[in-house]
Amino acid sequence: MHQQTDALSTLSAPRLDISGRIVDVGPQSFRVAGLSPFVRLGDCISCPGEDRDELGEVVRIDADSLTVKPYTTRFNRGVGSPAIKVGPFSITPDASWRGRVLDAFCRPQDDKGPVRQGEAIRPVDAQPLSALKRARLSEGVPTGVSVVDIFTPLVKGQRIGVFAGSGVGKSTLMGMLSQSKGFDTVIVALVGERGREVREFLEEVMAGQLDKVVTIVATGDESPMMRRLAPRTATAVAEHFRDRGDDVLLIVDSVTRYAHAARDVALSAGEPPVSRGYPPSIFSELPQLLERAGTGIEGSGTITGIYAVLVDGDDHNDPIADAIRGTLDGHIVLDREIAEQGRFPAVDYLKSISRLAEKAWHGSERELVTRLRAMTSRFEDTRDLRLLGGYQRGSDQTLDQAVDLVPHIYDFLTQRPGEGWHEKPFDALSAALKQAMTPKPEPAKK
Repeated sequence: MHQQTDALSTLSAPRLDISGRIVDVGPQSFRVAGLSPFVRLGDCISCPGEDRDELGEVVRIDADSLTVKPYTTRFNRGVGSPAIKVGPFSITPDASWRGRVLDAFCRPQDDKGPVRQGEAIRPVDAQPLSALKRARLSEGVPTGVSVVDIFTPLVKGQRIGVFAGSGVGKSTLMGMLSQSKGFDTVIVALVGERGREVREFLEEVMAGQLDKVVTIVATGDESPMMRRLAPRTATAVAEHFRDRGDDVLLIVDSVTRYAHAARDVALSAGEPPVSRGYPPSIFSELPQLLERAGTGIEGSGTITGIYAVLVDGDDHNDPIADAIRGTLDGHIVLDREIAEQGRFPAVDYLKSISRLAEKAWHGSERELVTRLRAMTSRFEDTRDLRLLGGYQRGSDQTLDQAVDLVPHIYDFLTQRPGEGWHEKPFDALSAALKQAMTPKPEPAKK
């Protein structure tokens, strides 16, 4: 009996005695004859070897052969090698997974030994819950990040995107959001990250709460199949904790790299590119992934999803960014110019929105935010005019107020990781503005 590898042991479906033969091997995929009538898209194919089994996924089915995309970066089987149908990929999450770092196959990447397998089988490609079976969203959750809690407040079960170019601070912001005290479990999917950044993210950004974090990692050097699998695995783990009653925070950094990996897979399957190199299936895969987050059925927990969206060349109208923005319940936009001014988090709250903010604001907070946005907009629109000396105090009372207050608002919203937690951010902002505008007594003359 051939010994199964760790990857195969994570497949809960039994191995069936149905096999074919490899008839063609390419740099990105291989083809198998003899299995077409017995498999479905998404099934796994195992190719036995002397050292270990090679595992791939069926991405296209023709009448006489299959196209299979391997999970490894280098496929080491030749023409004529056997290929065995395994079945769809499933996992068996367990509560003991909190505090662990796993790969997309849920194999341990830390030095804490093997992971315990749970009892419930979770398909990685589960369908989202029916819309009418979901509980309604109602409870706001403070994050401790003042600019978010004031201008784009979150609600448990919400899905929001953090849109930013490279190097603007989205990973740091997401780490700050993960420090919220309103979640029982945090699931982090690091997709396509640099290898050195994984440990930095865990030991610095997530410091102090790793005991409630499950981390799924697929670094940039891994195959597109592993990078495509990691967010789906993380979502399946989040669904497990949600169904047991936890309020879960799901962080995917980044969903753009998931789309890049899915594009690679779709092109290998023969799909034509239709929009900036992206094939049509990408725009149906993204909603299927994102819609799995949210509230569960009545009486269960929630999955609050925060998805990093890397906008290529700071183009926020990129097809992927635009498709994601239309699916989510809000977006937080990070601006490079704000980062260059030294204001972090570099959130442009004039362009950011939470579609569920009404459920989190209380009393007159909505009217106050509207006034703050209008004041900031007036301040920014007249920046060039003021720099050229075309502004005179007293000619426009609204602009006078904006010039007096907006710089202090910016100072208050500037926040570093681990500092500035406000249980009542609106009260703290009001107090900061009153203190800033209080005339300081002149020093006594000698």
